Amino acid sequence: MKNKLIILLCIFTLIYAVIPRAYAADIPPYLMEEDTYEYPDEAVNVFSPRIIETMAGADSFVNKVATTSDFDVPCKAAFLIEEQSGQRLYEKNADMQLPMASITKVMTMLLVIEAVESGKITMNDTVPVTEHAYSMGGSQIWLEPGEIFTVHEMLKAVAVSSANDAAVALAEYVGGSEDSFCSMMNNRAAQLGMTGTHFVNACGLDAPGHFSTASDIAIMATELMKHPVIFEYTTIWTDYLRGGETQLANTNKLLRSYNGTTGLKTGTTSGAGVCICATAKRDNMSLIAVVLGSDSSGERFSAARKLLDFGFSNFETKDFPAVPDLPDSIPVRLGEEKRVKIQCDLPQKLLFVKGAGTQLSYKLDIPHRLPAPVFKGMKSGTLSLYSGQGKIATYDIIISADVKKLDFRKALSILTKKVGTM
Repeated sequence: MKNKLIILLCIFTLIYAVIPRAYAADIPPYLMEEDTYEYPDEAVNVFSPRIIETMAGADSFVNKVATTSDFDVPCKAAFLIEEQSGQRLYEKNADMQLPMASITKVMTMLLVIEAVESGKITMNDTVPVTEHAYSMGGSQIWLEPGEIFTVHEMLKAVAVSSANDAAVALAEYVGGSEDSFCSMMNNRAAQLGMTGTHFVNACGLDAPGHFSTASDIAIMATELMKHPVIFEYTTIWTDYLRGGETQLANTNKLLRSYNGTTGLKTGTTSGAGVCICATAKRDNMSLIAVVLGSDSSGERFSAARKLLDFGFSNFETKDFPAVPDLPDSIPVRLGEEKRVKIQCDLPQKLLFVKGAGTQLSYKLDIPHRLPAPVFKGMKSGTLSLYSGQGKIATYDIIISADVKKLDFRKALSILTKKVGTM
């Protein structure tokens, strides 16, 4: 009996030791990024209170940015932003134009999802593989010309395994050609205010004229995150295609080592170095960390962790107070229209040093009536935000449309119409 137990124990030990290695060996190497360095767990970074003091104004309201004079991270450029407040937290060469490798695919995925949500395509549409998509190098799932996958499957290959061939196939399907899709990418970048970015391909392979900045990448990441469906893809650790024949393994190792990671995209090329746009959410705060031009995967993930740790360890969000008395329009005196729409771009969240017990209030300063003419974009008032220590921020109230001054001919025409209906 004792010998049987020993034999069984040996068998179970062998199974435990061999099967995980065999499983790992089945992961095709071409599905992984070139550098698959697995870094050790790092302690939570501790930062000097001086950094927080230099970043916070009245009542711990964060309105300044940490830089390399406060702490550094191993890369050419870096940027940290809180998603909902839009508050910048850290920047290092944030506006330097650099190659971005597969972080390019953030824009590719954004345009695909927008095409789905607009009804132009569906997730179940079949995407054919062209010779051009087949010819892509770098990370890929080895698509064959004539092979067909759904939009859902292609998007999964892009988000999880950073497949260049799948990205180009999707670009051709949505845009008609990769060149046309690149025009769409550049137009969307311009709409989002990404002034330091230019795309010449949909996958991020090194090419002249293909570049972005850390701050611009944060802008397009913020826009992509407005579509929560993307997290159904970017949080996948492993999955399959071709009925289980092709395994997908996520290139973002933070998914398994950093609490709250939600995505978003890694990238590695010889020209760009090792890059990541890392997103994570804890409690009610969502951070976007961009790292460009690291020398190794270990440095890339270390830099992203340090940035995210800095955000989560030291800051927290508070809801912007409700403003029920902010009107959507105000009267116009002697205008062709009686009222004009106004808008005030208020953040959903505000960022404070963690633990600040700040009480918030506001004051509106809007004229009862505006004299015509008024013009779109013209400032018509302010909303001031206060804490117990005084004013901490001011937001402009802006006119949303032009209203011409009422001239004699127009006034006579209106009067005539009113008399005619009496």
